Amino acid sequence: MAYGLEPLVRKFEAESSLSGEEKAAVLNLQVTIRAIPADSDVIRDGDRPSQCCLVLDGWLQRYKILNDGQRQILAFHIPGDIPDLQSLHLRTMDHNLAPLVQSKVAIIQHDTIRELIRSFPRLGDVLWRDTLIDAAIFRQWMIGMGSKDAAQRIAHWFCELFTKLRAVGRTRENSCNFPITQSIMGDALGLSTVHVNRSLMDLRREGLITLEKHTLTILKWDELQQYAEFDPLYLHMEPPPDAA
Repeated sequence: MAYGLEPLVRKFEAESSLSGEEKAAVLNLQVTIRAIPADSDVIRDGDRPSQCCLVLDGWLQRYKILNDGQRQILAFHIPGDIPDLQSLHLRTMDHNLAPLVQSKVAIIQHDTIRELIRSFPRLGDVLWRDTLIDAAIFRQWMIGMGSKDAAQRIAHWFCELFTKLRAVGRTRENSCNFPITQSIMGDALGLSTVHVNRSLMDLRREGLITLEKHTLTILKWDELQQYAEFDPLYLHMEPPPDAA
């Protein structure tokens, strides 16, 4: 059994059902475990990789550097995610991937994934479903940037992250590790640091969340969902995790 692949199984089981044989095949994948320091790119724009990266511990960011040097963060990835799975079919990467904090990843060769799919075709469906859910998340981010105010945008993002983290066992009651600065939040959500700061103050003032010492605590889950207009349907979890 490859050490540490349980996050991938938990991620798959949050989205689909696995047979015992399929679960064992995932846990026994041949991988290389690596510790990657913060802000050290795992993948760079223009790379043509022959392997994928599974997050085992930590947080990774998918981002693009614009012509003026600004950074646009496109997604955050947590344990159980394979953020560059598209490299299995798209030869050239069109963005960068780097840890926010020191993180542990499992490097899986493309040939290993292809052999897994040949041996267990339904796992190919599970991987395809995972990429479709990624696309659904991107659509929600676009809706947020186009139609929600700053505080709603942040609240919706908190609901999404907490739901995903809870599905892979990375929450503690109504709290989770949250190593994301206000500057990084702004780069992800299209907001200035001033807007991020004011919005967080609004959410605190409403008694919905606290955010301190790299810990996010959701104080009123139902009210936060209502405020953000968050419907977890687009995450396609089966069944969705119970609300905190």
